[in-house]
Amino acid sequence: MSTVTVTEFIEAPAADVWALLAELPVRVDWLSTVGGVELLTPGRFGPGTAWRETRTRPDGGDQAEEFVVLAVTPPHQLVLSSPGIGVDYRITWTLRTVQRRRRSRTAVTVEHEAVPIAPYGRVMALLFGGLAARAVEGAIRRDIADLAAAVGASGTAVAA
Repeated sequence: MSTVTVTEFIEAPAADVWALLAELPVRVDWLSTVGGVELLTPGRFGPGTAWRETRTRPDGGDQAEEFVVLAVTPPHQLVLSSPGIGVDYRITWTLRTVQRRRRSRTAVTVEHEAVPIAPYGRVMALLFGGLAARAVEGAIRRDIADLAAAVGASGTAVAA
């Protein structure tokens, strides 16, 4: 199993960050690499909610990813799973309010865990683990920066 963890700060209250993070249909509006969102389950956002996103890969091609909500604790934590080829992923978004100079900001921590579920997944992790971890870290940082811009922050997240 490999884990990548990134923490950034967004100059907005956690409730504002959460409201955007949990509103699935508008992900296409604020995530720069998402070209489409298809809801796969009806009803309110919560455990069991599933959707498919079409993301643009670094090489310009498209890739569909499916996500399922495992747990939610609004406005503090969102835990997702995403099946992969030979590897399953667990992504945990944690939002923590930090008071600074009479202003509320949010520490956003994203933990991305990759769990090999097939023998070739383990081999690929050994061969490409470091390269994959750097790519995942870059993608997480970009998603948090997109989120910061969307909630009306200065347009970039402040490094932890």
